[in-house]
Amino acid sequence: MMYQLSSLAIAASLFVSMLLAIELGYRLGRRKSWPDAAIAQVSAVQAALLGLLALLLGFTFSLSLQRFDQRSAAVVAEANAIGTALLRTDLLPGDHGPRSRQVLADYIEQRIAAGRIELTRSDAREASTRHSAKLQQRLWAQAVLAAAEDPSPLRSGLYAQALNEMFDAQTSRHATLNRHVPELVLYLLYASFLLTGAILGLASGASRSRAPSATYVMVALIVVLVFTIIDLDRPRRGIIEVDQSTLLELGAQAAIARDSAR
Repeated sequence: MMYQLSSLAIAASLFVSMLLAIELGYRLGRRKSWPDAAIAQVSAVQAALLGLLALLLGFTFSLSLQRFDQRSAAVVAEANAIGTALLRTDLLPGDHGPRSRQVLADYIEQRIAAGRIELTRSDAREASTRHSAKLQQRLWAQAVLAAAEDPSPLRSGLYAQALNEMFDAQTSRHATLNRHVPELVLYLLYASFLLTGAILGLASGASRSRAPSATYVMVALIVVLVFTIIDLDRPRRGIIEVDQSTLLELGAQAAIARDSAR
């Protein structure tokens, strides 16, 4: 459910929720007079919660950044695998090479288009997966015909190996897209934010003084960090997106080769 919502909407809701939690805690803290020992205890709980919150934020940010790096590496790996297959089409006998290059050019265009489909558009993703599978079947069928004509492992065999690696790279990239920060962790973060905000407000109310401006600066920084975490975890929507320049460059090269062959 979390991934259906806008990152900005989640960040804005978190900011408002923390402000409300601080205000509620402040009003609760002013309802009675607190002894010095109780105030000290609340301050100790506040420091412990802030430390726990920092730990959770650091863990979640590291997890989302790791997922983002894996997705970026998967794009490069797939581009390298497709590029190798494209080069090895020159080893195929007869007209199998030009035909395979034609299908590979279409396959590259399909993979670039697939990288622009948001994860929330399940129908479009399924259609893209089916289209990719059809192109893979055409490539493999062409490789089988080439192997029947020239079964040498130094020619058609190397091309078949490159196709296998290309198919595996596509599967690996698809798998990395489905790896996200678990929603349970995000809900735990949200609950920790609210509880920390309430304790901050309670400590301020117990001391009969509003929270200092530094508290609200801290809240704003937390919200910005959470927005970055969520944006990193959404590779096809938001501000931070996975770079597809390697595939785009490969697609341009394949298009030039295809046009020159016509």
